[in-house]
Amino acid sequence: MPSPLENLCGPGRPLTAEPRDAREFEGLRRSGTTRLADARIEGLSLEGRFDLAYNAAHSLCLAALRWHGYRSQNRFIVFQVLPHTLGLGPEVWRVLAKCHQVRNQSEYEGDAAVDARLVADLLTACAQVLQKIEALPQP
Repeated sequence: MPSPLENLCGPGRPLTAEPRDAREFEGLRRSGTTRLADARIEGLSLEGRFDLAYNAAHSLCLAALRWHGYRSQNRFIVFQVLPHTLGLGPEVWRVLAKCHQVRNQSEYEGDAAVDARLVADLLTACAQVLQKIEALPQP
């Protein structure tokens, strides 16, 4: 029986199976960790902290997907598959999904609806993703 990730592979589907790459995994992990540290700098603007934290979360979630041997065809799927890549539940991926929506509104419509609560929730979710990433064996 195929795994949930395997079910998302194929023509017109959002994932592609691809061998793990330890260098790529480490690069994504390092990028996410660095951006998360920068996002915690309270002297930066909320929008800047949000951008850093969102991109940290994306890098870390993509690292998890790559650790499992898959590549995504779109940004959003890396958040949706968190239950299958890192065993994280809706309390994490729903925050990241909301942040993806806010990011798109900001990028494509110029509407940056970012507040301190959203940034705090994003930082918490990102920290949970990082904790799970750090517990993975080296690819």
